[in-house]
Amino acid sequence: MKYYTKKSKIRFKIKHPKLILVIIVIFVLFNSIMYFIDKNILPAVLNIAEEELKREATTIINETALDIYSNQFNYSDMIITEKDNDGNITMLRADTVKLNYLSSRLVLASNDKIGKLQEMGLKVPLGYMTKNLVFYNLGPKININMNQIGNITSSYESVFESAGINQTRHKIYLHVNMKMKIVVPLNSKDVEIACEIPIAETIIVGKIPNTAIELNK
Repeated sequence: MKYYTKKSKIRFKIKHPKLILVIIVIFVLFNSIMYFIDKNILPAVLNIAEEELKREATTIINETALDIYSNQFNYSDMIITEKDNDGNITMLRADTVKLNYLSSRLVLASNDKIGKLQEMGLKVPLGYMTKNLVFYNLGPKININMNQIGNITSSYESVFESAGINQTRHKIYLHVNMKMKIVVPLNSKDVEIACEIPIAETIIVGKIPNTAIELNK
């Protein structure tokens, strides 16, 4: 006796198809928005934050240097001039102990002020990204965090220039360098900050020895 069976077709019925479609649309839209933010908005925010950070940090370092060196730096105390019997300059010698003391004070004071800036952070309005002065202060502000990387470093530079017959202009510069990291949601950027601060400028009458003066021992 033969038995015949009907082939049954297996069908999958998706429950709540509209809900699944909505979830897919939201997922695609969310990823599109995140891609747009990552490629367009965040780079602009990082660039603006870098400019603001450099401006703030440079102002802090320059103001601190002005406060310290204007009150405690005296050229005749820092640069010792030795002459022969004829009055010719035989040597210019730097008091590196005093110079390093002042630069150390600058580094410590700047570190303290930069630390306070880190705690406050930077707030940049979204309107900055338009590069249009009309909209600069419009829109919600994005909070930008920052962290100092390593220590602030400093070094002196001595420059001699001709200033006329038998006269030489001596300039002393202080170079201050530091690195910071700015952090925004989903991204970050390292920022190099370099300051060249004029410390002293004086005219020396007489011949200057050809040997360079060493300020960073």
